[in-house]
Amino acid sequence: MKYYSLIICCFLAISCKTQNPEITTIYLIGDSTMADYSGDYDPGKDYVKTRFPITGWGQVFQQFMTSDSLYKVSGIIHTDSVLVDDRARGGRSTRTFFQEGRWRMVFESLKKNDIVLMQFGHNDAAKTKAERFVPVEGYKEFLRLYVAQTRQKGALPIILTPVARNYPWKDGQLNNVHGVYDQAAKDVATELGVLLIDLNQRSMDLFTTKGKDFVTENYFMNLPTGKYEAYPDGQNDNTHFQTKGAIEIAQLVFQGLMDLRNQTD
Repeated sequence: MKYYSLIICCFLAISCKTQNPEITTIYLIGDSTMADYSGDYDPGKDYVKTRFPITGWGQVFQQFMTSDSLYKVSGIIHTDSVLVDDRARGGRSTRTFFQEGRWRMVFESLKKNDIVLMQFGHNDAAKTKAERFVPVEGYKEFLRLYVAQTRQKGALPIILTPVARNYPWKDGQLNNVHGVYDQAAKDVATELGVLLIDLNQRSMDLFTTKGKDFVTENYFMNLPTGKYEAYPDGQNDNTHFQTKGAIEIAQLVFQGLMDLRNQTD
């Protein structure tokens, strides 16, 4: 009788674990290139009619966090289930993301072993837009704050350099458009011993391999007239991604996590 009781207890324990697995939440904080434009990004508006095909890479990142892929990042993620919580928002810099209370909402939700991927720089560097511009030393200081408060909750901060824009090109090679902000992110990571994914370099390398014409047409929001309902007059945009481009960047970030896993083994 005791034997059967033990079997039943073990079965129930396994069943409960299967039904209620521990979940790691990956919070994404950053700008429009990372944002999720579906759902409630524009409350009351139809994404397909008003936004598609613009797609932030965070919008498609959940699909890389499947149970049959998590073993590849086991040194970073220690659970069998992951929820991607994309809090990135268009037009935000490190400063405005904090001032608007967006970071506070993330901080209050953070739990031990969660992950915060932070990717800023596009808007921090916008000197002509005073409402979002942050000098490089201020950019560093806000990254330090996000790192410190993430660690305060027992969660894992990971800094990303800003993803590349589709310029400037020279002799078939895409070059760095982010100036000192690219290096600043690396400096903070080194200073604080924070894991870093050099998304700027990874994306420049990818786009260079694919070629300017291909990425301009297929990855960025350069749209012909009349093809998409949301952009009847077409569009020329070498910062934001179409769905194919977003998926490629999400793949680069996942590969970055795999490489970090190898560093922590």
